[in-house]
Amino acid sequence: MKSVNPYLNFDGNCEEAFKFYQSVFGGELDIVRFKDMGDNMGASGDDLDKIANAGLPIGGGTMLLGSDVMGSWGQSYDPGNNFYINLEAESLDETKRLFHDLSDGGEVEMPLEEPEWAELFGMVIDKYGTRWMVYYPGNKA
Repeated sequence: MKSVNPYLNFDGNCEEAFKFYQSVFGGELDIVRFKDMGDNMGASGDDLDKIANAGLPIGGGTMLLGSDVMGSWGQSYDPGNNFYINLEAESLDETKRLFHDLSDGGEVEMPLEEPEWAELFGMVIDKYGTRWMVYYPGNKA
């Protein structure tokens, strides 16, 4: 596995939170809004200005990652379930294996698919309630 990073969800204040984290950890903040994505990732209206992805290096090769929840996707912000563990795999095969194994007895939130920013990405809640994002950036990184 290439890396493991915390992924946090926010209720419309992702940018504010990440600017705070930047003041604590330093580093260069990278922010992408839904309106900046080629297909807007299905966002519309006020959701277009929300954060699709924020990234901040926090040391030791670890990235703090995050985004705003999308009400138009049926997501809700609930403190306590507002985080994921993000796994960056080293290959397509490893991505598929990790996703398959973690979803065994759990719930697939987003099946493995090819978004514009990765060769493969999916989200799952394992049978113990832990939320995982599994992806392989491949040539799209």
